[in-house]
Amino acid sequence: MIEFSDIDEIVFLIKKQYGYDFEGYSRASLLRRINRFMELSGLVTIVHLKNELVNNPENFNTFINEIVVNVSEFFRDPDFFKSLINNVFPYLESYPKINIWSAGCSFGEETYSLAILLKEMNLLCKSRLYATDISTNALDKSKKGIYSNKDFKEYSKNYFSCGGKESLNQYFVSDGQKSIINAELKKDILFSRHNLVTDGVFKECQLILCRNVLIYFNDELQNKVLKLFYDSLPVHGFLALGNKETLRFSTIQDKFRIIDGKEKIYQKIK
Repeated sequence: MIEFSDIDEIVFLIKKQYGYDFEGYSRASLLRRINRFMELSGLVTIVHLKNELVNNPENFNTFINEIVVNVSEFFRDPDFFKSLINNVFPYLESYPKINIWSAGCSFGEETYSLAILLKEMNLLCKSRLYATDISTNALDKSKKGIYSNKDFKEYSKNYFSCGGKESLNQYFVSDGQKSIINAELKKDILFSRHNLVTDGVFKECQLILCRNVLIYFNDELQNKVLKLFYDSLPVHGFLALGNKETLRFSTIQDKFRIIDGKEKIYQKIK
């Protein structure tokens, strides 16, 4: 296993070898996840790890998939989605075409939750959702849209709590063990690989969701990613962060107004 003192060496190697920049990531989170990768891969020392990274590039995707954090649920934080419906959707309705970026989409649950609510508000027909993640494993699962049924009781409860109008089951086809999202909801979503740290703006979007991703970045990297979001939004566009994330202390703080302080929803004003 590696120690804290080894992290910088590994981060440098990854950046030099593959172009991925993890310099701004939380060291504690990186250490925990790299050591998990080493344990699963049977790598004992930092020498073994460096050898794996340099000489087995075909396994690098497995490494990335292990060290990035992929956690998501359908309609997680119902009050957040309720606030989107009440405070953001009425603005979006005025646009002839709506572009939405779900950044760090993980396994797709939040993106599909958003698509369901847009459909119920008659907005999905003029919306295009761009769902991105650094993990190809997460994107592959997102595209398939297949989920275990074991948590659907909680998902359904959250769906109604945030203002869902129908039965959540109608958006899935189930075999009793797993459920697959309806193709109708998939057709307006483009899943694509994007690295928030090294990639730039790819589309101007009226709404950007990036929830519970920045918490893994240090202050400097958070500021860099927030600037990317600022550049990706038109004036009056919306930015939604996780409930432990904020624009406070960032260089773009004065360029946004707070729409919902508790749910961390902001609107670009200049």
